[in-house]
Amino acid sequence: MTTNHTSPAAERPEAGSVVKRKRLAVFRTIREAAIREFGKNGLSGTSTQALADAAGITKAQFHYYITSKEDLYREGLNYIIAEWSDMFFASAHANDPAAIISDYLRMKIRHSVEHPDMTRLFSLEMARGGIDLTDHWGDILGSAGKAIKMIGGWCEAGLMKQVDPVLFLMNMWAVSQYYAEYEIQARGLLGVAEGEPLDAERISREAIELFLARAGLSQSDSEQHR
Repeated sequence: MTTNHTSPAAERPEAGSVVKRKRLAVFRTIREAAIREFGKNGLSGTSTQALADAAGITKAQFHYYITSKEDLYREGLNYIIAEWSDMFFASAHANDPAAIISDYLRMKIRHSVEHPDMTRLFSLEMARGGIDLTDHWGDILGSAGKAIKMIGGWCEAGLMKQVDPVLFLMNMWAVSQYYAEYEIQARGLLGVAEGEPLDAERISREAIELFLARAGLSQSDSEQHR
């Protein structure tokens, strides 16, 4: 089994034969373990033995499913980008800036808190120059461009205060991803012990209030549509 990106439809439990489903389940386990290991140690600092150990399989089994750790690394990035790409547009509230901004921040923060290794892996790849993101820049910039256009449209229509749409989106990324990239600092400041969950709802409320205030909106503008 190679590490070509698996589509969401292909990952559904009903997809394919029993054997295929079992292989897919093992592959998911390997991918999850790889994201954790790569998120901690990067590509060069992670061995195939460490990846096999993290997945709970032998090195021989690992190579049955995975061609190389480099392919697995790229598969991890593929998966992360797919998870993030449409998050801004996942709100059920069409053309409602307060609700969409609130929903986006809540989803992004919860994802960072519950899956910090994904954010760390992506950040490590960015720090090394985005070498393995070359094939994705079109999709990444395209998805961001749609969100930026939407924010700009709200400003032009008078649905929110004038902001720099590019910086507004980038600042939402910065705030939401902080809790994964700087988790140990966040835990120290918030007094949350290792192994205990960060309070995603508390973090979300503060971030939502911050960005809605910048947009000239309020929590009530968002809550009235829920």
